Amino acid sequence: MDLNGKVALVTGAARRVGQAIAFALAQRGATVAVHHRMSGNEANATVAQIRAAGGKAWPYMADLQHVVQIEAMIGHIEKDLGRLDILVNSASIFYRKAIAEVTEQDWDANLDINLKAPFFLAKSASAIMRRNGAGKIVNIGDWAGIRPYNNYLPYTVSKAGLIGLTKALAKALAPEVQVNCLALGPVLPPEGYDEAEVQRLARFTLTGRLGTPQDVVEGVLFFCEGSDFATGSTLVLDGGRLIK
Repeated sequence: MDLNGKVALVTGAARRVGQAIAFALAQRGATVAVHHRMSGNEANATVAQIRAAGGKAWPYMADLQHVVQIEAMIGHIEKDLGRLDILVNSASIFYRKAIAEVTEQDWDANLDINLKAPFFLAKSASAIMRRNGAGKIVNIGDWAGIRPYNNYLPYTVSKAGLIGLTKALAKALAPEVQVNCLALGPVLPPEGYDEAEVQRLARFTLTGRLGTPQDVVEGVLFFCEGSDFATGSTLVLDGGRLIK
């Protein structure tokens, strides 16, 4: 897919990896809908930076735990920008909790944001894509969906579900829409990690380093513009962490 002139929605695009994806799509000529929930100032700053570089972007707010807000956001994007060609499901929550401490609220929050929201975003976005004859959906997953982390049970279940959702969506939306997943390893350290903790994470990879947002960007660009043949695929992007 030629990204020039297309419209892309990136969820969780106000900061970190989502922001890098939004910047990259804008640089390739796409108009970017920058989604946020509570990071309004950061989303506005991201939009301003894209525009300052000559790109096109607009901020959109939605609480992804609520389907009505997802559907409203997609409707606003189509009304404002005229189309929707690309969806990158980057928004996610991630926090540590021992199984004995997991509450119903923890379970619902992880499954709602990390799995339910990508489905309903894809459902609404793909309806527009199929009317236009083509579309791309990229889910940002985690290698923990293949080999679970300890003490992150709801999170790992949600990411395993996202891999399954990717395959099911690819089949349901073929042939117009291609749906793929990036299963990330240690791309950015959790906020608050010191240098010793960062180095410890890096030693767990075969590459000897953590991934960067640019590594993720290259995966997203491959699925969006590098191949129209890949669909239902999960690319493990973890520096070899899974097999070490």
